[in-house]
Amino acid sequence: MPPEARLMSTDFTLDDLERWNERIIELVQRFGLDPYDQEFEICDHEDMLSYMVYSGMPSHYPHWSYGKGFEKLKTLYDYGVSGLPYEMVINSNPSIAYLMRDNTLALQVLTIAHVYGHNDFFKNNFTFRSTRAEYTIENFKSHANRVRHYVEDPSIGLERVEAVVDAAHALSLQCRRNLAVKKPTAAEERQRKIEEAKAPDDPFRAVHRRRETVEPELQKVPLYPDQDLLLFIRDHNPLLAEWEKDLLTIVHEEAQYFIPQIETKIMNEGWASFWHKRILESLDLPQNLHLEFIVRHAQVLRPSPGSINPYHVGMKIWEDIEKRWKNPSAADLKEFGPRKKSANEKLFEAREVERDSSFLRRYLTEDLIRELNLFEYKARGNEQVVSHVADEESWQFIKDTLIRNVGTGTIPVIKVVDSDYQNNRTLLLQHDHDGRDLQLEYAEKTLQYVQQLWGRDVAMETVLDNNRTLLTFSGNKLAIRKSA
Repeated sequence: MPPEARLMSTDFTLDDLERWNERIIELVQRFGLDPYDQEFEICDHEDMLSYMVYSGMPSHYPHWSYGKGFEKLKTLYDYGVSGLPYEMVINSNPSIAYLMRDNTLALQVLTIAHVYGHNDFFKNNFTFRSTRAEYTIENFKSHANRVRHYVEDPSIGLERVEAVVDAAHALSLQCRRNLAVKKPTAAEERQRKIEEAKAPDDPFRAVHRRRETVEPELQKVPLYPDQDLLLFIRDHNPLLAEWEKDLLTIVHEEAQYFIPQIETKIMNEGWASFWHKRILESLDLPQNLHLEFIVRHAQVLRPSPGSINPYHVGMKIWEDIEKRWKNPSAADLKEFGPRKKSANEKLFEAREVERDSSFLRRYLTEDLIRELNLFEYKARGNEQVVSHVADEESWQFIKDTLIRNVGTGTIPVIKVVDSDYQNNRTLLLQHDHDGRDLQLEYAEKTLQYVQQLWGRDVAMETVLDNNRTLLTFSGNKLAIRKSA
């Protein structure tokens, strides 16, 4: 390729990017990072908008919501209301990242280093081990081809496909959150029920006259509450056609791919920021690039008024772990014990075994909460009012509130507990109430989608205003029955 063809729209060429990439790889290896092989693609702003809508995937099944998302993002971008990300990187092996063509050289170097931080996190954090990164691209292409096949099938068509996908999208995150915990098989659950029914060992059983065993309830479906709502409907609704079952499988599998990213947003962004800073500080950048790097880095890490910037919070915690490990206080030594690992080894250990909720619980300290100036606010009428600040009495409350609201913490946990409630094939769900009531307008729409896929009435147990409540969706209407 002639040099003029490799010239970018700014002041550098692809050859320049390749040279900087080689230097960054040397530092990645020196620091002990262990990423997948990395591929980069250069794209313009419209390509980036498309990748944003498809969450970075080069191929995805069609659905009206993605077109709507594209038009919204493009309008906001065209009118200057919002910008575009510096890069996008996906969890695949090899990993694929997209760089904006119009970025400056300094910004390209920063984002390349940032990408390797994400890549290392994808490969080594435990939550991503179930995603099978080597099959990511092929799986998404297969999903796209299967959905297009159903759309083009005259006996099925676009409207029927979109109706199922609409409902599946609404319910897709009603699934297991910790994918590192293996789901027991039906045979294992059955055996567990039998074991639970056995009477415990009692040396005085002749005196107590206790029954040796209790007859296990093995006819109920499911035997134990099931969090994978789409898969349960797929496997236990005999009225679904095979193509409908396949659509539920596709949406569920793609949700499972994104769950680890949702569960590690603060850790992941903080990790990539921590390492891009260290890498660029070691590159001996020319002065003009170094000055721009400082500005860009500050822009990425600046706090967000009224919300949490995961880059900022995550990086602060990683830096604090390194500092406390290198120069421990008496309290640190009491908490973590004698130092048997280097600071880098401790960082890599935390990167591997934590997700956002456990990461914050373990490493977000009282001092950090004050340094980050975290506080809680609530709506009061048309105003937002600060309800707790990081003083001696409330810092733990603020920490607990943050932990409850990271990752999938804002998504209610709903489980299937009975597929034949009241012996009429009503699907009974149970909401794990954690002190936060369901918003009824969302609950009603959720139950409507469940009824659509289940094909029969749906009920859900929950708590509203401190009262046990049964929500029933039947005949396209929501009924609410409270009990003391």
